[in-house]
Amino acid sequence: MGIVAGLDSSPDFTRIVVCDGDTGAVLRHGYAPHPTEGAEGGGRPSDVDPQAWLLSLGEAAVGGLLEGVQAIGVSAQQNAVVPLDSQGNTVRPAMVGGDRRAQVAAADLIDALGGRGAWAQAVGCVPQAGHPVTKLRWLAKNEPEAAARTTVLLQAHDWLVWQLLGRPVRRTTDRGGASGTGYWSAATGGYRPDLVELALGHQAMLPQVIGPSDAAGTTPEGLLISAGTGETMAAAFGLGLGFGDAVVSLGASGSVMAVHPEALVDPTGMITSLADATGMHLPVVTTLNAVRTLRGTAELLGLPDLESLSDLAMKSTPGSHGLVLLPYLEGERTPSLPHTAGTLAGLRRESMRPEHLARAAFEGMLCGLADALDVLRGRGVEVRRIFLLGAAAELPAVQSAAPALFGAQVVVPQPADYAAIGAARQAAWALGVSQGTLDPRTPPAWQGAVAQVLEPGEELAVGQAVRQQFVSVREQTHPGAFRP
Repeated sequence: MGIVAGLDSSPDFTRIVVCDGDTGAVLRHGYAPHPTEGAEGGGRPSDVDPQAWLLSLGEAAVGGLLEGVQAIGVSAQQNAVVPLDSQGNTVRPAMVGGDRRAQVAAADLIDALGGRGAWAQAVGCVPQAGHPVTKLRWLAKNEPEAAARTTVLLQAHDWLVWQLLGRPVRRTTDRGGASGTGYWSAATGGYRPDLVELALGHQAMLPQVIGPSDAAGTTPEGLLISAGTGETMAAAFGLGLGFGDAVVSLGASGSVMAVHPEALVDPTGMITSLADATGMHLPVVTTLNAVRTLRGTAELLGLPDLESLSDLAMKSTPGSHGLVLLPYLEGERTPSLPHTAGTLAGLRRESMRPEHLARAAFEGMLCGLADALDVLRGRGVEVRRIFLLGAAAELPAVQSAAPALFGAQVVVPQPADYAAIGAARQAAWALGVSQGTLDPRTPPAWQGAVAQVLEPGEELAVGQAVRQQFVSVREQTHPGAFRP
């Protein structure tokens, strides 16, 4: 089918992979960091000039990287808002990231529509500080002149696709990206313009949502550009997720998502109902505490890194000699305990050893994520296989405990540019459909991720006993807080 490319514009860098359109084999790749001017204290700024994304893209593609490429797919950071004026120029820098300054705006929006349940029913998610709809509310309250001049709203991948196509009249997006805005519903497949007006103070033009295998357009040079999507959806597509698959992502916070045939409306707001890049759905449950639990424990024990914490934990045994850590160090979203703190239970003289505390940190983190998995399972989401992502997934203490605590086969993929690969796979799909060689409903069958497969095996019963020990402490400490 030819050669295709996928580019992933993350918050910090651009990665490009060039792939064989038939097999998905990576032929070559490029990388460039985003310019960091303006980042306070060396951190990532909340406002970014989108031109930085184009500069990074150009640097990543040097040396003829895209020579011979017939189609390109674009993946980009989610939750970024690019407000444009009537001439297509940016009104202000793009608003990106978690953007904590918008926390008050999120609470305002929740109240304005009538509560968390009303938002979940309307668009499948409850506004958080990072959501585009929340950033629009912040803009209207804090920069009213910029808000008044805003006539068009794009996300990062929408803007990049539009730029690659030469800024055409038609602006497009995909279901995956749209489902994270807070003003598009995965359940109905339509925008809620009234929510844009509620947040921004007036209506704005929104990009057309095109199908997963549709092309956004073709450049004057004949290069096909696919719909594009958000990083989460692109990574799921690059991994080759299907029914029965879930992803547990270990960052400072954690997330659990799974492929499901329908949108899930959750009035409690624990489930965020996203769409994927194939026409299906990706219900997501997040926890506030994952690897931050491990890092905090390592610091408490005077250990230099997580590898040392893992080695120490492996000297203990399942159940940590009765120690149970409820890892709610930053409060928690799942269960909803925003103002609580962590709890260490089961202290006895024989359990007061560093290795048992180290083990309890790993078990507490994984049991918290198992709670998130149970939220999805409780809504009928089938979970037969769990992909474990993040640098901490490589730690022996994680790999030894996860299958039994999750009660499922665990797959640990080798590190790769899965979001960029997913964008390239989308490009191959759109190219194949345009050539008449692929079905619009069936994506190309690419090679799966190279991965290590871990089975619960004989440890399943032990793991489930450890899990029950965690649940008992959680229920005693926070009775009724968790309702999967």
